[in-house]
Amino acid sequence: MQTDVQQVADGTYLVHGSNTNWVILADGDAVTLVDTGYPGDREQVLASLAQVGSSPEAVAAVLITHAHNDHLGSAEYLRATYGTPVYLHDDEVPHARREFLHQVTVGDVVRNGWRPGVLPWALHAIRSGGKAHVPVTDPEAFPSKGALDLPGRPVPVHTPGHTDGHAAFHLPDSGVLISGDALVSGHPTSRLTGPQLLPDMFHHERARAVASLDVLAALEGDLLLPGHGPAHRGPVREAALQARERAL
Repeated sequence: MQTDVQQVADGTYLVHGSNTNWVILADGDAVTLVDTGYPGDREQVLASLAQVGSSPEAVAAVLITHAHNDHLGSAEYLRATYGTPVYLHDDEVPHARREFLHQVTVGDVVRNGWRPGVLPWALHAIRSGGKAHVPVTDPEAFPSKGALDLPGRPVPVHTPGHTDGHAAFHLPDSGVLISGDALVSGHPTSRLTGPQLLPDMFHHERARAVASLDVLAALEGDLLLPGHGPAHRGPVREAALQARERAL
């Protein structure tokens, strides 16, 4: 199966997995992998690395925006198999170890099952490993402040609300924002298109998620790479403000 890999900027690739995106930042054959899809997306993750001329052995680090199963899916596999470090925000490290779980519950899904798209999404999530137990045994906090010494030189930006330790990644030199689930452009359970917050049931603290849009609005850039939905071109500030207006 051909994996949907799009080169969106120099050395920057957006990969559409099964309902979730991940990003590859390349410097030669060395790469930074931002998120890893569902557990069931593993073959697509490996195929996407090959399509950009890299390999799992060449992944310098896995950066995780947040420790939900549809982003954390293959992180432990890469760590355990290839010794790849897995980095998250300090507040998200225990979440990745599964000391607790801030994730939409079966009850949340049942209560929202009348909404268009929710039940097909839930069935897909379960089939893809959305309820699997996939902790990272030895996750690590970001090793430095500011730009990380990794391919792409991503700068972590704490954007809590979706989870306590959610982080976006800013690439100021190329005007790219990898926004994870702090700001998306679509989702199977949403009838909206374009910049938006995910539906309420997905956020651990919705008010903080709304407030984090102001953090993103302060960043310079013109290309948004979200955790769900297509790439969005245009000022990041305007995208974040549009999502904020829609959320109020």
